[in-house]
Amino acid sequence: MSELRIFYKENEKIRIARQLDILKEIDKKDIIWIDLVDVKEEVENELEQFLKIYIQEDEEIEEIEMSSRYIQTDDSIVANANFLLDSYDVEPVSFIIKNDILVSVRDVDLQSFNDTVKKMFVNTRNFPTGYHVLVALMETRVEFDADMIEDTTDKITKLSEKITKASDKVDEDVLIQIKDLQEKVTIIRQNIMEKQRVISNILKCDFFPDDLQPRLTMIIKDINSLFEYTKFGFDRLDYLQDTFLGLVNIEQNKIIKIFTVVNVIFLPPTLIASMYGMNFDFMPELHWQHGYLFSVGLMIACTLIVLLIFRLKKWL
Repeated sequence: MSELRIFYKENEKIRIARQLDILKEIDKKDIIWIDLVDVKEEVENELEQFLKIYIQEDEEIEEIEMSSRYIQTDDSIVANANFLLDSYDVEPVSFIIKNDILVSVRDVDLQSFNDTVKKMFVNTRNFPTGYHVLVALMETRVEFDADMIEDTTDKITKLSEKITKASDKVDEDVLIQIKDLQEKVTIIRQNIMEKQRVISNILKCDFFPDDLQPRLTMIIKDINSLFEYTKFGFDRLDYLQDTFLGLVNIEQNKIIKIFTVVNVIFLPPTLIASMYGMNFDFMPELHWQHGYLFSVGLMIACTLIVLLIFRLKKWL
C-alpha cells in the first residue's frame, strides 16, 4: 500500500500531512520526518529536489556491502538496515538525515514504525529533530527483535518438552522443526548484527546530537545482550538436535536388538534342521519311529535354553 506521511511541528505540537503540497506552506525547519512507503518515483524525485538529497534505488538499499549500508557526508547520513517481518522475511529500509530532517524509504508497512509514531504523539518534546526519530525507530526495532527472540525461545522450550514426553515416538518432523528454529535464530542474529554495525558507525558521526549518544550506546548494549540470547538459543537447539539423534540411535538399537535376538533364537533350530536335512545313508534317527518328535523337541529345548540365558543375562 502506497503511503506518504510528513511529520512537522506546529505550535509545539506534531502534525501529520499526507500530501507534498504541505511542503510549500510550512518552514523547512519545522519538518521532522518524511516517511515513504512504496511511493511513486515522481514523489521521490520531488522530495530529492526539495531536500537536496538522493533517494537510493531498491538495488542499492538491498546491497550487503557495509560501504553501501552507511554513507556519511559533511551534512548528511544515509543508513540502510533490514527490518524483520513476523514471517521472518527481511524488509530493507533506507534512512536519510539532512538538516535535522529524517527521510525513511520502505516498501511495506512495519509495526515498529507505527509504534514510533504513537510515541511521537504521546511525548512530542522528545522528538525535536529527525535524529531523535531515527534513534526511537532503532530502539523500537531492537525491542521487537527481543520479542522475536523470546518467541523463538518459547518455541524451543515447547519443542524440548515435546521431545521429552514423546521420547519413544520421535520422528523426522522434530528434526525439521529444529532446523527451522535454527534458521530463524540465524536470521535474527544476522539482522541485529547489521543494526549494530550501522549504529556503531552513527556513533562515530561528528554532527550527531550529543544528547543522543547515551541512547545509541544503550542500543549497542541491548544488541550485545541479544547476541547472548541468540547464542543460548543456538546451544539449546544443538543440544536438542543431539538429543533427537541420540533417541533415534536408541530406537534403531532396539530394532537391531530385536532382530539379533530373533536370529540367535532360531539359529540352534536351524542348525538342527540342517543337520537332519543332510542326505547321508547312515543317520540312525532317519529310521527311528520317534525321530521326528525327537528333532522337534530338540529344537524347542534349544530355543528355551537360549531364551533362559538371555533372561538370566537381562538382555530381554
